[in-house]
Amino acid sequence: MVGAHQSPYLNTKEWEASFGFRWQYSDRHFTGVKEDEERQEEGSEVINDIYLFDVGVTYAFTQRIHASLSVPFQYANRSSALRQAGEVVDRSSVQNSSIGDISVRGRCWLFNPAANPTGNIALGVGVKFPTADYKSADHKRKLTGTTLDVNDQSIQPGDGGYGFILDMQAFKQLFEGNLTLYTSATYLFNPEGTNDARTGRRRASEAIMSVPDQYLARAGVAVPIPWIDSCSPWEDGLSLTLGARIEGVPVDDAIGKSDGFRRPGYAVSIEPGLVYAFGKNIFNLSAPVAVQRNRQRSNTDEIDNTHGDAAFADFIILFGYSRRF
Repeated sequence: MVGAHQSPYLNTKEWEASFGFRWQYSDRHFTGVKEDEERQEEGSEVINDIYLFDVGVTYAFTQRIHASLSVPFQYANRSSALRQAGEVVDRSSVQNSSIGDISVRGRCWLFNPAANPTGNIALGVGVKFPTADYKSADHKRKLTGTTLDVNDQSIQPGDGGYGFILDMQAFKQLFEGNLTLYTSATYLFNPEGTNDARTGRRRASEAIMSVPDQYLARAGVAVPIPWIDSCSPWEDGLSLTLGARIEGVPVDDAIGKSDGFRRPGYAVSIEPGLVYAFGKNIFNLSAPVAVQRNRQRSNTDEIDNTHGDAAFADFIILFGYSRRF
């Protein structure tokens, strides 16, 4: 959490290495904001079990301007029902494990860090490269054998397109560091309409995968724990955090066409967490809990006069570690 404990400002020519981890287990189906409870009752729900790792490095050209490289890696398992005569009789699973889409971005603090030690705003811009195998495939079990199929879009490690990123982060300390307000937002612009990955879906409008935009926004507060923390800014200690979070895929991209198959929608969550800092090390752990999930109607749904569903997680586990040197 920016500014929650240690100073968010890197010194000139200072490096920061980081590691991030995200786990989510998506098995609750929604059409719009309505949960399709019958899917779990009959055992036909699709289950995505996704582990995402991210290794990053940041270099500060000055205390105000720095650049970051992010290299993600994903392992995912997707389980779906096998039916016979309309009844669920078994399940089939496919996996994917590979590097994701690498990104590079630069950020700049709007105000002089030396004159604003307890509050500032940073703006960033970056590029996402299509380094992942966006047509990853696995052998999918059928009732009569197995076939090699392209994996579902939900567990592909990348989207096959070049994108550019805009982001913002800000913090403000109050009451001599006993309360920190934080916020951040990121939007990934993917101008390309579709890639050349075939979905294997029955509807002609959904034959090719879309290359959708994505977004994430967070805001909340961080409070130091008095008996562990000295209650003064930028010192070692433990903080409790509580915030709100929204992340999703829009129906229409901000730039370019929005053709092909996508599952647009969003999840709104309450995000409790912990931040622990000592020396040049920062650990953070949070568990966003969904309070609203909405699988919005896509453009292909509009074409075919229907409304697809999507599986969402009840909660997500996020862990991060960073060290400066």
